[in-house]
Amino acid sequence: MTPIRLFLFAVLATPTTLLRSADSNWDTYLGGKESSHYSTLRQITPSNVGKLEVAWTYRSGGSDARNHSQIQCNPLVIDGVLYGTSADLQLFALDAATGAPLWRFDPAEEKGITKAGVNRGLVYWENGADRRVLYANDHFLHAIGARTGKRIPAFGNGGSIDLKEGLGRDVGRLSLQVSTPGVVYGDLLIMGMRLGEGPAPAAPGHIRAYNVRTGELEWRFNTIPQPGEYGYETWPPNAYQYIGGANVWTGFALDEKRGLVFCPTGSAAFDFWGGNRIGQNLFANCLIALDAKTGRRVWHFQFVHHDLWDRDLPAPPNLMTVRKNGEKIDAVAQVTKSGHVFVFNRETGEPLFPIEEVPVPMSQLQGESAWPTQPIPVKPAPFARQLFSYKEISDISPESHRTILEQFAKIRPHTPFMPPSAEGTIILPGFDGGAEWGGAGTDPEGILYVNANEMPWILTMVPSRRKGEAPLSSGRAIFTQICAACHGMDRKGNAAQNVPTLVGAEQRLKKPDVLALLETGKGVMPSFGFLNDAQKQAVVDHLFGEAETHLDVSNRNEELAGMDVLGTIPYTTTGYNRWLDTNGFPAIKPPWGTLNAIDLNTGEYKWRVPLGEWPELAAKGVPPTGTENYGGPVVTAGGLIFIAASRDEHFRAFDKRSGKELWKTKLPAAGYATPATYMVNGRQYIVIACGGGKIGTPSGDAYIGFALPLDR
Repeated sequence: MTPIRLFLFAVLATPTTLLRSADSNWDTYLGGKESSHYSTLRQITPSNVGKLEVAWTYRSGGSDARNHSQIQCNPLVIDGVLYGTSADLQLFALDAATGAPLWRFDPAEEKGITKAGVNRGLVYWENGADRRVLYANDHFLHAIGARTGKRIPAFGNGGSIDLKEGLGRDVGRLSLQVSTPGVVYGDLLIMGMRLGEGPAPAAPGHIRAYNVRTGELEWRFNTIPQPGEYGYETWPPNAYQYIGGANVWTGFALDEKRGLVFCPTGSAAFDFWGGNRIGQNLFANCLIALDAKTGRRVWHFQFVHHDLWDRDLPAPPNLMTVRKNGEKIDAVAQVTKSGHVFVFNRETGEPLFPIEEVPVPMSQLQGESAWPTQPIPVKPAPFARQLFSYKEISDISPESHRTILEQFAKIRPHTPFMPPSAEGTIILPGFDGGAEWGGAGTDPEGILYVNANEMPWILTMVPSRRKGEAPLSSGRAIFTQICAACHGMDRKGNAAQNVPTLVGAEQRLKKPDVLALLETGKGVMPSFGFLNDAQKQAVVDHLFGEAETHLDVSNRNEELAGMDVLGTIPYTTTGYNRWLDTNGFPAIKPPWGTLNAIDLNTGEYKWRVPLGEWPELAAKGVPPTGTENYGGPVVTAGGLIFIAASRDEHFRAFDKRSGKELWKTKLPAAGYATPATYMVNGRQYIVIACGGGKIGTPSGDAYIGFALPLDR
C-alpha cells in the first residue's frame, strides 16, 4: 500500500473525521441485523434517479470464465471504507468514494487454509480500537483487522477457526462450506453453514455461537435433536448419528432488543428420499427463534414436514412492524421457495394470518412415507404460480408449445407437494424458488418487496444400483449414486447449474487432477473426501472408460466411514433439470421473473411487475417476460427499489409506490448479488457486484458504484 493510501485509509477509518451514522453506512449484511434491505438515505429519488452515472469501477480480479466464477457479495461500507470479496474469494478494502484499493487478504496464502465455494457477505465488529471483519470461506472462519487486512492472532488458531470442529460427530471427510455471513450479538458471532444435500453422507447443520474475540465455541443448538432434546421423537432413533442437513445456509435476523435470533433452516439430507428419516423431522425446514445469548429455543414453526422437495428456507427472515386491527405488532416475515410469505408475532410465534394444514399426495417410492399434510398460509396469496396445468404451457412460439405439450403428456400430473417419482415430478416453483437467497426487502410502512422466479423443473428418481448389485461395489455404481444427480446419467452436466460435462473427460483431464478434485471439491462441487482411495480410483477409472474395478464391500463398517447410510438409499436422481423448450426458454408462460410489493398489514398486493427481459424476444416485440433472477433488492427512503439479479445483465431502479421501472443500465456482467447504498462526503452511492457466472451467463470481476453527478 502506498503512503498516500495508508494516510487516506487512516483518515477514513478515524471516527472523529467522519461521524458514524446508520444513514451513511451499510455496516451489516443486507442492511441491518433485522435483514430489512432498507436505507434511510433519500438523496436519490424517483425524480432524479435517471441521472445516475458511474462514479467508480473496481476490478477485483479472480474471475474464471471456464469454471463460471461468480461474485454474490453484498459489500459492507463503514466510515467511507468498502469491504468486499472477489470471485476467487479474496477479501479487500476500498475507498468507498473512489474505488481505490486499500488492502487485500488472500486466504490461500495462509498455511493450512483452503478456498472453495462462494461468498455472499461479511460481518463487521468493533470495540474501541479493535475493529474486525469476520470472513468465512470454505470451512474456515477468519478474523481480519479492518485497518490492516491481516489475520488477528488472538482469534482461534492464528486468526482462523475450522468450522468442521465442534459439531458433535466426526465430519472431517464430509462437505462443509460457509457462503453467507453470521450475525453478531454482543460478543457472540452466530454462524450457519452450507452442507451436502445429496445421497452421500452429510454433516449435521447445528447452529453455533462463537466468541468474537477468541473464536471459542460458546453454545450449540442441535437442529437434529439428540436423546432428551425437544423434537427427538420426530426422527428415527439415533438419526442424529447419521442424518445430515437441517442447516442455516441463508443467514439470520436478529432482534437485539429482545435478544432473539431467527434461524431459517434447510431440509435434511438426502433431499429427495427420506426413508431413513421417517417422521416430521424437526428442526429441518423451520424458522427457529433462539435466545441469542444461550441458544435456548423460544419457539419454532416448520414450513415443510419431512421435506422431499429441497424446500429449504431460502433467505433470512425480515423483522418489521405491521399494523393489525389498529395495533402495532413487531413481526417476523419469512419468504419461501414455494412462493409464500408466512408472518408471525416476533415474540410468540403466533401467525398473523391463518395457516391451514392441507392434505397432500402419498409417495409411491420404496421405503418412503410422505407426511400427509403441509402448511399453507391463507394470506398473502402466493407470489409465484403453484400449479403447472395444460393452460400454463408456454405459448411463446408454436414450436415451444408443441414440444412442451409432448413432454407434459408423459410426466406425472402436477399438484403442489406431489412426491418425487420415477415417472418424473414437476417442481413449481422450482428448486431455486419462488424466493431465492437474495431474499426480500421491507420498509417501515409494512410493505415487503420480493423478487421471484417462476421456473418449472422436472425431478426424476432412478434406482441407485442395478438389481442384485451390492451398494457402491464399482465405479459405475458410485457415479450413479453420488455424481449423476448433478452431472446427469448421460454425463452431459448442466450449464445452467454451472456443472460441467464429463463427456470426453479422459481427453481433457488428468487422473491425478480428478482424484484431487474428488478429495477437495471446487466451486459448486462439494468434497467427496468420505470416499476411500479405492473408491475414488474406481470412479476415475469409470470416467476414463477403463475396465470396471469391483470393490470389496464386505467390511463396510471398517472401510467406509459413514458409508453405511449411503448404501441403504435405494434412489438417486437424474439431475437438477430446468424444464426448457428447444430454444432454451422456460416451459411455462411468462412472466418468468417478477418483482412484487405485498402489504403485510393487510396481506394484499400493492403491485407486481416483470423483472428482466430476454433481448432476443424484446427484439421481436415481445413484452418484458421477466427472467430467472438471483440477488435481492435494496429499498430506500428516497422512494426507490434498486435491484440487478436478472440474467439480462441490467441494473434497475423501480418506484416503490407503483412498481414502475424508472432507470436501468447495462452491467459488464450480471449482478447476481444484493446491492448496497451508503453516503460519503454528502454523496449517496449505490454499488453492485457484477460477477455473472450463473445460469450460463459470462463471468465478471467488477464492482461498480453509481451516484448522481457532482453538479446536480
